[in-house]
Amino acid sequence: MNLRVEAAIADEFRAWLEAHVMQMLALPGFVSAERFRVESGADEPIEFCVQYRLHDALALDAYLSEHAPYMRAEGLSRFGSRFTAARRVMRPFASA
Repeated sequence: MNLRVEAAIADEFRAWLEAHVMQMLALPGFVSAERFRVESGADEPIEFCVQYRLHDALALDAYLSEHAPYMRAEGLSRFGSRFTAARRVMRPFASA
């Protein structure tokens, strides 16, 4: 998950994000999460990245259909348009 946050709310957002990640890890199929602050050199917006690992594709499908709308709505209700989020799904592939 790539997140762009207004600098004025970055500390509050980061605190909320920590709790949000813990909620995500409590969901079925979520194995781990790594959190990063993106080093962009710019003062604004502040960028964070969270990489979640899930047990398998079925866990991702279940999350997207059962939990994603609620989890997204929580951040939007608290921070509105003061941040953006973009999801990328990456799957490992076998080496040749």
